Amino acid sequence: MELPSQIKYHIVAMPYPGRGHINPMMNFCKLIATKHPNILITFIVTEEWHSFINSDPLPENIKYATIPNVIPSEIGRAKDFAGFLRATLTKLEAPVEKLIDGLGPLKPSVIVYDTYMNWVTRIGSRRNIPVASFFPMSATVFDIFHHMDLLAQNEHLKANLSGKLQEQVDYIPGIPSIRVLDLPTPMHGKGQELLDVTMEIFSTVSKAQYLLFTSVYELESSVIDALKQKFPVPVYPIGPAIPYFTSEKNLSSTTSVDEPEYINWLNAQPNDSVLYISQGSFLSVSRAELDEIVAGVHDSGVRFFWVARDENIRFQKNGCSKGLVVPWCDQLRVLSHPSIGGFWSHCGWNSTKEAAFSGLPMLTFPIFWDQQTNSKQIVEDWKIGYRVKKDDKCSITREEICSLLKWFMDSGNAEVMETRRRAKEIQKICHFATANGGSSEINIDAFVKDVSSHKFH
Repeated sequence: MELPSQIKYHIVAMPYPGRGHINPMMNFCKLIATKHPNILITFIVTEEWHSFINSDPLPENIKYATIPNVIPSEIGRAKDFAGFLRATLTKLEAPVEKLIDGLGPLKPSVIVYDTYMNWVTRIGSRRNIPVASFFPMSATVFDIFHHMDLLAQNEHLKANLSGKLQEQVDYIPGIPSIRVLDLPTPMHGKGQELLDVTMEIFSTVSKAQYLLFTSVYELESSVIDALKQKFPVPVYPIGPAIPYFTSEKNLSSTTSVDEPEYINWLNAQPNDSVLYISQGSFLSVSRAELDEIVAGVHDSGVRFFWVARDENIRFQKNGCSKGLVVPWCDQLRVLSHPSIGGFWSHCGWNSTKEAAFSGLPMLTFPIFWDQQTNSKQIVEDWKIGYRVKKDDKCSITREEICSLLKWFMDSGNAEVMETRRRAKEIQKICHFATANGGSSEINIDAFVKDVSSHKFH
């Protein structure tokens, strides 16, 4: 392949094959590619993932490169998450290395890899290419996983924790006191069978030449400062790694004629009156819980905008006329719409950052992995949300949901108004970080400067 004359440097991007991992890495790559036309970015995905995303518009200097479908299909991945994760750790290294060897003629200046794809450090070592660990969750979650030795010493790991869930963990550098219950679920609940794999993944992070975090420095400053002291390599918070740069273009370039129907619906709603509901794209709630949530939303009478694949029929049966159910939407654009007054979220890290960027108060309903920890940050550290479930309850009733939604969406509720004000402060922090001269912009530029000067730490 002959390269355009302006291309001087080459970045290879290797995301973990999941929507919540591919999206932030692609957003990061788009920011670099748009600002630095002299950098070529090769974005590696499986053939299956290429078929999902190849219609998305890309800057000219980002190219897809595909490897065969050597891991289980994305469809049905949630049914055997442990098997899928193990496959990504054992099946991808050889085809990716073969692909990188054949990329020529410009040797990669760096491989940016999802932290969970830890075998990339071996490819970098064999090929003498620097590698940058790109963590798609919060810096807090990284810090917890990195200090599993401390958790073990304090009998908060690999022990029967059922009687210790309310105990405080106050010994991890940079992290405010956190309950065992609010640690990532592999440590005390769902996903415990993956704890050994996770420990192995994080044991290799020190082999990377750069650490990239999809967070904003000001949102997790004490954690990031602690990690900078811990690691001898550059630590760059480059977040939020959400598509704010494309959302702004969309807002300015569309007319009501070519707007999606759901935007026209939102335009007809009063400001701050609609609750946005999304339980994420991967793992969902049980059928029984879903029935209670649907009934509670219906009975509350609040306006809602629900992103769900199969709940439309349920709402039609309930005769609910105050809401809209769609299978997909441009989430950041919807969250930024003036009619949206709150966000019911599973607390995936990308959704958490988009809510923060949009200045919205949240109702947290975490399910798995890092979501419990993100919920704690939202409710206790940033103070911009409320938990849907109480800690001692494994389920919640429609009556409780109905009451909570009425309270949360009441425009005269002084407590929620104060939460809304704090959410707007968090929004300012995110906007400052991504503006010219902001902390995230400075960190992205510093990383690019390192890569283009061939600094190999």
